[in-house]
Amino acid sequence: MSDLVKIERLKSRPQFLAAAKGVSEARGAVVVQRLDRRDGDAVIRLGFTATRKVGGSVVRNRAKRRLREAARALAPQFAAAGSDYVFIARMGTADRSWDRLLDDVKSALTRLATPRSAPVPAPSTPAPAGQDS
Repeated sequence: MSDLVKIERLKSRPQFLAAAKGVSEARGAVVVQRLDRRDGDAVIRLGFTATRKVGGSVVRNRAKRRLREAARALAPQFAAAGSDYVFIARMGTADRSWDRLLDDVKSALTRLATPRSAPVPAPSTPAPAGQDS
């Protein structure tokens, strides 16, 4: 799959906002959002962002550079074709060890690539006798 899939970048705000409407997965130092485009195109599009809560511009840029490199290494293997992904840096992204950051990105991508089953509703339990609801 790594040789057949083309990877592009998300660059405009509407693309990022559309991806935010998809599913997301938080793992350690990264949050990954995924939107399945359902357009039949095998292109994977990636976007990267960091809020000012992460730190100053130097820290935010370092966090995004690290996320770009982790995504470049792992997206061809673990990302689903025809999807848009947004990688959001968290507080520890810039300082997290490289192996742990790769593990966070990999687990988020694999979790997002597998379809989730419908949530099982919790069984309703009757209120104990003598208590009003």
